[in-house]
Amino acid sequence: MTGDGVPIRLDHVSKRFGKLTVLDDVCLEMPRGRATVVLGRSGTGKSVLLRHIVGLLAPDSGRVLVQGQDLTRLSAPAIAAVRRQVGFLFQNAALFDSLTVGDNVAFPLRRHTRLPEPEIRARAQDKLALVGLARDYEKMPAALSGGMRKRAGLARAMALDPAILLVDEPSAGLDPITSEEIDDLLVRVKEELGTTLVVVTHNIPSARRIGDTLVFLYQGKVLERGSAEQLERSPHAIVRQFLASEAGG
Repeated sequence: MTGDGVPIRLDHVSKRFGKLTVLDDVCLEMPRGRATVVLGRSGTGKSVLLRHIVGLLAPDSGRVLVQGQDLTRLSAPAIAAVRRQVGFLFQNAALFDSLTVGDNVAFPLRRHTRLPEPEIRARAQDKLALVGLARDYEKMPAALSGGMRKRAGLARAMALDPAILLVDEPSAGLDPITSEEIDDLLVRVKEELGTTLVVVTHNIPSARRIGDTLVFLYQGKVLERGSAEQLERSPHAIVRQFLASEAGG
């Protein structure tokens, strides 16, 4: 972590793709063991921000510090070592269709540890039990509903017991009841395991359930940050309108 106990810090981060500025001098801190939810209209840089935190993108300027390590100054192997402390739940769960659900969860353990196979299987089973899929180890991903695939993706993201969990659109493609169940799982992960969450979502009810701090990105800049109640009183009309919607932008 950084010296003051902040596990994630973006320090004047800017990113451009051609002539398009996607992140513009972004400064953010994500507190340990808390949930930061990133909001904003489509194309405002939310997913790009996540990819900077996990080291999949490098900023054009500024610094990205994760667990005290400045990713902009690290070699590729060193970034990979930091990345093992970060779980990533992709929008579509990104399961390997040719592997069973259990083998999907076991994949990071087989790749990044030297644990014996029985221990790997036991840990994968524990993570599936955590997300309510204890009986689904041998199923193929194609046999799962959208909500179950999202749960399996969360189990895989948690396989290495990461200190940080990044989640891209946890409600995408899910009905309201299933979406709320996924939200409740993320809150449990934060509260019971002390995991630092960074969540990107368009779903305002979901953001309210999950987030300790909401961050509103607009045209690549942090326009507002604070609790849901604070954003509802924002001087910026677009922020208030976004918070008043069910699924903004």
